[in-house]
Amino acid sequence: MEPRGVEAGDEPREKCGVVGVSLAEREAARPLYYALYALQHRGQESAGIVTHDGFQQHGHVERGLVGDAFDESDLESLSGSTGIGHVRYPTAGSLDKSCAQPFSVSFKSGSLGLSHNGNLVNAAEVREELAALGHAFTSDGDTEAIAHDLARNLLDEDLVRAVKRTMGRIHGSYSLAIMHDDTVLGVRDPKGNRPLCLGELEDGYVLASESAAIDTLDGELIRDVRPGELVVLEPDGQGYDTYQLVQEDRTAHCFFEHVYFARPDSVIDDSLVYEVRRELGRHLWAESGVETDVVMPVPDSGRAFASGYADAANETTADGEPRGDEPGVEFAEGLMKNRYVGRTFIMPTQDERERAVRLKLNPIKSTVEGKTVTIIDDSIVRGTTSTQLVELVKEAGAEEVHLRIGAPPIIAPCYFGIDMATREELIAANRSTEEIRELVGADSLSYLSIDAVASALDSSRADLCLGCVTGEYPFDVPDEATDRDVARPVIDAPESAGD
Repeated sequence: MEPRGVEAGDEPREKCGVVGVSLAEREAARPLYYALYALQHRGQESAGIVTHDGFQQHGHVERGLVGDAFDESDLESLSGSTGIGHVRYPTAGSLDKSCAQPFSVSFKSGSLGLSHNGNLVNAAEVREELAALGHAFTSDGDTEAIAHDLARNLLDEDLVRAVKRTMGRIHGSYSLAIMHDDTVLGVRDPKGNRPLCLGELEDGYVLASESAAIDTLDGELIRDVRPGELVVLEPDGQGYDTYQLVQEDRTAHCFFEHVYFARPDSVIDDSLVYEVRRELGRHLWAESGVETDVVMPVPDSGRAFASGYADAANETTADGEPRGDEPGVEFAEGLMKNRYVGRTFIMPTQDERERAVRLKLNPIKSTVEGKTVTIIDDSIVRGTTSTQLVELVKEAGAEEVHLRIGAPPIIAPCYFGIDMATREELIAANRSTEEIRELVGADSLSYLSIDAVASALDSSRADLCLGCVTGEYPFDVPDEATDRDVARPVIDAPESAGD
């Protein structure tokens, strides 16, 4: 997919955020609107809400940020106490409004709305089969393929069995918020690649990509939706039912959710993202600590890493010995972020692209001048940002600039909902760490090991999706290696988990 414009930085981009609510009496539109604001970091291309008032479905989907996509009249038109919402950054499908979500369809068995976070790897195959059966598609996105497959199954099956049949047909990464008439459902793929959680509100229940959205609604996190699980919210907001539709031996949680995408105040797969990042920073010091005067983060996602790194550096020396009375390192903010330069700032020329980092970040000279500095960042993708940051800090007077990265080298693209660039664009795809260090101009460069990531997440490598750092994927991807055999789910009668 060609990028819509050139990013102002070097960040990977995540596809989407989803939310669904079922309330006892009050309208769902405004809580959904607030929840989408809490998930805005997961997508800035479009935003949408679909509600149901018990008789008919209402929807509003528009390109742009949440605050631009809705006005007061839009929210007032979205009547009903159940609904789903979506924020999108496109990594599959067109950039126009046709692929904006939630995707809505009306059919013989009622109305259907669907919000999707992730990417299918067999979407084209599913689309071709459905098109041959007479289904007409209005977009080229994988979400519409899921919606049509589910709608077809609902003609012959009850809701739970229809969802399970669709789960047996689609293959890849997905967390879904679905609305069938006035019933809201949440579904997570059998490997749990993308996050989805369940929360309780004062007058109902909520499903969301991250717990921060539940916090925004003054709710309480109940738990993560389990891989392969269906959660059905009762239309009156009085309860929910769960069904473990597919069970697999291994998960494939995306480690990059904790490294970069998720808000630090979110709990994902039982781990607070902020504490995971601090632990990753501590591991980074233990593996590759370097004694410098100052440790400083690249804002904002590097901040928790740098905090953990600095804490560990003040406890032990770079050789792993207790520091005792020996002076430690200073943790300081050495880069100021311009928060009014968005992620989609368009720069048509190379000179403007090189100027982008200076628009977003400016060094604080008093922090770095005449000092040795360690810069902590979450990842290096293309290398553009890292090169310019090192140059900025050196121009501000730093004597040495060392770069420490809170993730392993990214050597391969992601096919499961992250716009991570092609192999040709990835700086680490065909270069050694020393070659990258020379390219970015740092005095030293070290990445975090894969084993350290697994340790910080209290997980085994086999239960994580590490495709972008190993080149071996947990799902069957054409022309790519897989890290294990993929067991297709077997379609059989659903059983209630009885929550």
